[in-house]
Amino acid sequence: MATDMNGGQALVAALEAHGVRTVFGIPGTHNLPIYGALAESQITHVLTRHEQGAGYAADGYARTSGKPGVAITTSGPAILNTAAAAAQAYSDSIPVLLISPGLPLRHPSNGNGILHEIKNQTGAMDSIVGHSQRVTSVAEIPLAVAQCFAAMTSGRPRPAYLEIPLDILDEAAPVTILGPIAQSAVTAPVAALETARALLAAADSPLIIAGGGSSGAATPLRELAELLGAPVLTTTNGKGVLPESHDLSLGAGVHLPSVKDLVTESDAILAVGTELAPSDFWYGPLEAEGKLIRIDIDQTSLCTNAIPEVALIGDASATLRALIDGLVREPAMQRAAQWRIRLRSDSEVEGKNYLGILAALDKALDEDAILVGDSTMACYYGAMANLPLHRPRSFLYPTGVGTLGYGLPAAIGAKIAAGDRQVVAMLGDGGVMFTIAELAAAAELAVPLPIIVVDNGGYGEIRDEMIERSDPVHAVGLAAIDFPALARSMGCLGVGLESSADLTDAVTKAFAADRPTVIHIREEKS
Repeated sequence: MATDMNGGQALVAALEAHGVRTVFGIPGTHNLPIYGALAESQITHVLTRHEQGAGYAADGYARTSGKPGVAITTSGPAILNTAAAAAQAYSDSIPVLLISPGLPLRHPSNGNGILHEIKNQTGAMDSIVGHSQRVTSVAEIPLAVAQCFAAMTSGRPRPAYLEIPLDILDEAAPVTILGPIAQSAVTAPVAALETARALLAAADSPLIIAGGGSSGAATPLRELAELLGAPVLTTTNGKGVLPESHDLSLGAGVHLPSVKDLVTESDAILAVGTELAPSDFWYGPLEAEGKLIRIDIDQTSLCTNAIPEVALIGDASATLRALIDGLVREPAMQRAAQWRIRLRSDSEVEGKNYLGILAALDKALDEDAILVGDSTMACYYGAMANLPLHRPRSFLYPTGVGTLGYGLPAAIGAKIAAGDRQVVAMLGDGGVMFTIAELAAAAELAVPLPIIVVDNGGYGEIRDEMIERSDPVHAVGLAAIDFPALARSMGCLGVGLESSADLTDAVTKAFAADRPTVIHIREEKS
């Protein structure tokens, strides 16, 4: 039944119909009709301090909950401020819906200097996200929301952008609200499944590589690994899909040098939900010709970076279950133990400056804890392969685009989505400054959130790369900041530590606090 609504009301009603309960954003002159409707709705609005923070928070919410995150901005510079977050969500296959007003329907084609006008807002966002559309009437808004959600949740997840001309946000018209479009899991063709099953059954030394696309398939992936006796190695975004305490887990270590030998030794490799990207495989492409089986919902990804012997297009969970059906073999668990020792040696060499910090942090974490990392050495050399995590979607990290400033706002989104689960952020002293204003947003939410700042005095990775190139080392040192004092000035707690030995107690207290706690600690050189 159609009901008279203005554009803002139609948008909010459509979001509610799609199960949206939290949005992140900042009000502005052109999106006030949306905010008027939000105030009358059941949706919780989280006020960030920058639109980029809203985008990252929506990303963190989506990664943790498995449901689309939503960010609402005003037009022009505001929506452009979310561009880095949109690009990160695109590269890591995260469903984030970005919504903003656009120029009026009847606006001069060459512009006239209206407030927030930019040359081509629609085109700018369309070039970054997986799906974008601009509506042309109030009645179209619910349909557009349904189409955006369908695009984000069918096939490979990608971010979407919805633009609503500012002149129809206040305009009223009869509107019919639509619910989510029903979808079903896709399973690979029977013939391809039979071929893959035969290869796995005959393999003496199978290996499973699990990516972020396997996050919703943890149970069948574990069952198949146990049936095969196959070690499970994960990409960054797949970390925790098999508990890293499991006998078959090799952790998130596809980037480690010994993986080349592991791949060579394996006679069948099953890659699930991963594009086998260079941002994960630091030491070169996967050399698996003639023995690679790939499962992916995205047909394009099935042949990206490595050509498979068998390509299984389909939902990861449904396809893994189909593979298990009828597969019989004797497992050999001892192979995983041998490789776990070798990869552990690699990871400890790589993360030597962070082992004390990570060991102390591990003592404070529950089995279902979530670590939200920034693109910082403490995460990609340290936590990724050296901190055990035990649940899917437990390591939130900006892998593909590799943006700085992700960790703090994404941790806010994760904490809102995770409820009572422990969430901790880990950032570097350089990256944290990109979105440091979100400390105020976190303080306003009064959530117990430990925010660990690992300080190496600047942009340490770039410093090392300059040295490696024999270039002059410059523009990478950062003046010392009193991070605990800064945190307190923004309504958080602040703690400075002299040693990693004190970190367990500091994090434990932060989990029990009535507000976020910034914990500042220096990198421990070894």
